[in-house]
Amino acid sequence: MSTAGFNSQNGTGQAYANGPSQNPVGLQQLPGVSYGMTHPPTYNPMQAKAPATHDTGLYPSGPYQPVHPVSSYQPGPPLSSYPAPSGQSLLTRPLIGGPPSHTPPQSASPGPRQPLAQATPPPPAVSSSSYYPNPQQPQPMAPAWQYNTAPPPKGQPTSMSAPPRGPLPNHVNPAASSTPPPAPYSSAPSAHVSHSVTQPPGPGMPPTSLHGYTQPGPAPPPVTHTAPHAYQPSRAPYGSPPTGPPPTMKPTPPTTGSLMINATPPPPKADAQCGGAVNSTLPPTESDCQEGDIECPGTVAGNGPQAPNSYNHVDNKMAGLPQHGPPGRHLGHYPSLPPGYQNTSATQNAGPPMHPAMQAATQPYTQAPQTYQQPPGGPGPAQLSPSLAALSLQSSTPEALRVVNLLQERNLLPPSPMPAPTPCLPQDLQKINCNPEVFRSTLTSIPQTQSLLNKAKMPLGLLLHPFKDLSLPVVTSSTIVRCRSCRTYINPFVSFLDQRRWKCNLCYRVNDVPEEFMYNPVSRSYGEPHKRPEVQNATIEFIAPSEYMLRPPQPAVYLFILDVSHNAVETGYLHVFCQSLLDNINALPGDSRTKVGFITFDSTIHFYNLQEGLSQPQMLIVSDIEDIFLPTPDSLLVNLNECKEIVQDLLKSLPNLFEKTMETQSALGSALQAAFKLLSPTGGRMSIFQTQLPNLGVGALQSREDPNQRASAKDIQHLSPATDFYKKLALDCSGQQVAVDLFLLSSQYCDLASLGCISRYSAGSVYYYPSYHHQHNPAQVECFQKDLKRYLTRKIGFEAVMRIRCTKGLSIHTFHGNFFVRSTDLLSLPNVNPDAGFAVQMSIEENLVDMQVVSFQAALLYTSSKGERRIRVHTLCLPVVNSLSDIFAGADVQAITGLLACMAVDRSTTASLSDARDAMTNAAIDSLTSFRQSVLTIQQPGLLAPACLRLFPLFILALLKQKAFRTGTSTRLDDRLFAMCQLKYQPLVYALLMIHPALYRVDDLTDEGALNINDRTIPQPRVLQLSVEKLSREAAFLMDAGTVMYLWIGRNCHPNFLTQVLGVPNYAAVPDNLYLLPELDTAESQRTRAFIGWLRDQRPFFPSMHVIRDESPLKPTFMQNMIEDRTESALSYYEFLLHLQQQISK
Repeated sequence: MSTAGFNSQNGTGQAYANGPSQNPVGLQQLPGVSYGMTHPPTYNPMQAKAPATHDTGLYPSGPYQPVHPVSSYQPGPPLSSYPAPSGQSLLTRPLIGGPPSHTPPQSASPGPRQPLAQATPPPPAVSSSSYYPNPQQPQPMAPAWQYNTAPPPKGQPTSMSAPPRGPLPNHVNPAASSTPPPAPYSSAPSAHVSHSVTQPPGPGMPPTSLHGYTQPGPAPPPVTHTAPHAYQPSRAPYGSPPTGPPPTMKPTPPTTGSLMINATPPPPKADAQCGGAVNSTLPPTESDCQEGDIECPGTVAGNGPQAPNSYNHVDNKMAGLPQHGPPGRHLGHYPSLPPGYQNTSATQNAGPPMHPAMQAATQPYTQAPQTYQQPPGGPGPAQLSPSLAALSLQSSTPEALRVVNLLQERNLLPPSPMPAPTPCLPQDLQKINCNPEVFRSTLTSIPQTQSLLNKAKMPLGLLLHPFKDLSLPVVTSSTIVRCRSCRTYINPFVSFLDQRRWKCNLCYRVNDVPEEFMYNPVSRSYGEPHKRPEVQNATIEFIAPSEYMLRPPQPAVYLFILDVSHNAVETGYLHVFCQSLLDNINALPGDSRTKVGFITFDSTIHFYNLQEGLSQPQMLIVSDIEDIFLPTPDSLLVNLNECKEIVQDLLKSLPNLFEKTMETQSALGSALQAAFKLLSPTGGRMSIFQTQLPNLGVGALQSREDPNQRASAKDIQHLSPATDFYKKLALDCSGQQVAVDLFLLSSQYCDLASLGCISRYSAGSVYYYPSYHHQHNPAQVECFQKDLKRYLTRKIGFEAVMRIRCTKGLSIHTFHGNFFVRSTDLLSLPNVNPDAGFAVQMSIEENLVDMQVVSFQAALLYTSSKGERRIRVHTLCLPVVNSLSDIFAGADVQAITGLLACMAVDRSTTASLSDARDAMTNAAIDSLTSFRQSVLTIQQPGLLAPACLRLFPLFILALLKQKAFRTGTSTRLDDRLFAMCQLKYQPLVYALLMIHPALYRVDDLTDEGALNINDRTIPQPRVLQLSVEKLSREAAFLMDAGTVMYLWIGRNCHPNFLTQVLGVPNYAAVPDNLYLLPELDTAESQRTRAFIGWLRDQRPFFPSMHVIRDESPLKPTFMQNMIEDRTESALSYYEFLLHLQQQISK
């Protein structure tokens, strides 16, 4: 297979990478133009920590060094090496700017740290590696992250409009700016602020006009910021934890679907401002013609070749014909066609009650958007009411900042899952803010400056679940209203200056309201644009009109590639796969154009002619795996509706076809090349089922795992790919809109580090079933069956792209997840599924001094399985604060943990596992040190943390003991790699259970506080600490670890539970491999099964369950999840706290 167009060595061109991937666009600067300030370097836990001195700042002021991606590609020729069909062009124009440097110079190794005498157990190892060294000032470094570091500025900026620089008179009401501000916000606290509506005393924000309207103005004179000095000038190197046993302490108890509404509006009134081209006298901006802008359909002059339905559809122009202008630039106009709406009532949380974690996270957002009464010319529904300055001027300390001594208050785990913190916004804004399950920030209060963020020592980033199953409003309109400058979609947080003008909340440009937007089909009224669904819902979906496409939307195409070697047949997975597909073949997402195909492989490649008219499937064998070709290209992918019977015949005969094979070799690479050739013309989804290490032909791999090193406390080797074949192939697939999903069913080492690249860079998914066998491991079989059903029937988006925009002054610089970064800030997602999560890191490029709020918007363009081109838009609004106490009060400890986990996975592969472990420990030390030194006014003894971060050390310890990062415990390499994949790919709410499982006592379930769902009673037991001291031999406990559940039965468990729930007379009769609870007609059985079933229903994957006795071989696995207990190779929670206190007190 040709891989032309990619150069895996360091060459010319822009680097492409999958997490961490740098985003130079957000940092570009016009030559010779100053933004009016210089930026202090940013804090990043990736930054190696230098021993502080009195004359050397912690943050050297030399030039930034960009992060070296996990693996980078330097494109030369156009991206795809495969020609497009006639009449279609290929991918992208050349990128702006030169290539960033990807070779950070190495600094000197640090001197040895002096450990305490007789320290047991040893502290986390200290690495001598350095990261982001200052090329001008080589210094000794110790592992830590430097949050929010971005690559050096270059090229041109993407944001074209300066932020407002002070209060200005209202456009409509000039007297508004002279009106005194109303009473502080605290006089009417919002019922939706979960932590507190109060803030500690501190400097307030600059005053603003009554309605908060501001205009861009001249930039202030340049301000030179000096690099802040080390926050601990006398800080000694981190030492070992204390010796001896910890003191004895007694703990203190502590839908989917859319309602179709066709609204036919009256003919709009003629208006000179809104007919034809909008702002046609204004020159187009650079942002109008950014390559890959999601919202720009059609071919833009001068942009070079384009891929069909790829990166220029709905992101670069409004509906309408392009205007003449300079190459690559155009103007759009708004057609005056009336829109129709579907499901304009945004019931985003419709459906049955959810898991407490998810229910709590969405609680403040369950109210339907309200209609705001506003006279024409008044502020819009999202316009800030009273000044937000009052939010920082409270007299009492909020609950989030209540000081907790972690060494004394041991029972800190809340009895029910934690809700997401609510941003401290006015109530009208908070009601319509984005659901935190979809869009969540690590800090719900954004610092005004990067130096303030550096001082807080916490990462700034966003966690997204953009394609989550939701019931949301769907808008059909020939006009999608967006900012002419930065291309932001109109949203609830823009401001209407009058009926005819609105101000963008990201770049502050004033835009005209098109005539069509004046009509509201919900109320069937005219002249109230602020009541439109687009301005009432933070999450909305548009159906893009036909002129937004370069070609008809692709059909749903599914290609299955099946391992049929002797090893695969022995596992028995073929029977399960074929039966599952037979059962769900009518539920595959698609329409009348849906196509399917099958390829099987061992040492040869087998194709299947499924052409209509054949009496039975025809197998075609290609044995030349070195030069693969398609024997009959036109009959290998067939229309499912037309050929369903012959497809079903193949599925019924396939398991028996290879029943007696003795072929042991696996030519996976050649099978993938064949599949790529088959799918290239249309795009689609490739599903691979693999059971062993590929050992023949291209992409062949050799075992790199040494079983004797699994429990090594030293660095883990082979976390990076052994070959770039699978990454190159994934990039080719991405260029042709093909995603690859990998199902790995194996009891042997399969080199997931290498094979996983095929899914990671093509926006696919990885499923892993270790020790899969249809007889010996029935729990895995059940898990595979349930996962496969969900996989085959869940909704899917094809040929998708996603871009995240943010208010001017902020920039995004690193992405995490499964995707390919194209055109610097556009994520290429050949397939997008509702179970995929993403994360991004951010930095503050310009001071946000005159802003009360900032906004973030994620736009996802995709083709639905029904052939509709759709755009899903999420917008999040957060307040800006100027004090450290406000930053800490808004910290989201769960989101911070999730982002740090993504960063640690990258650090493990780019540096070493020990570096990642040290950096996570230092992240806890740094944030608690900053709180103690900069926020606490009265110094007290002990390990002090704000209430909002009280679980941070526990979560960090949980990460250190998680399968992805643990040392000293035997962990298979593929198991470790799969855990890393999940941390990067899973949405936050699911990843948190994998980091810190939930433990419940289930032998005494009652109906007290239970939920009632569909006439079922769901008990709600309290969450317990993960410590053996919480277990009892007289009880039974359920541990929910995300992908797996354990039901632990105490030796002296009450006989009533054994008989009424497990159906056995006594403890000795509990089977060793019990994984299903019997359906008994008892109240206890119904309660237990209802609770477990309800937990399972709240996640898209199916967690297997294992019943564990004292003698069970799985008991050590269960005990390893007791995070608060000490093991031979890891500290207990209390010892870890003492270690943190020791470092902070230095």
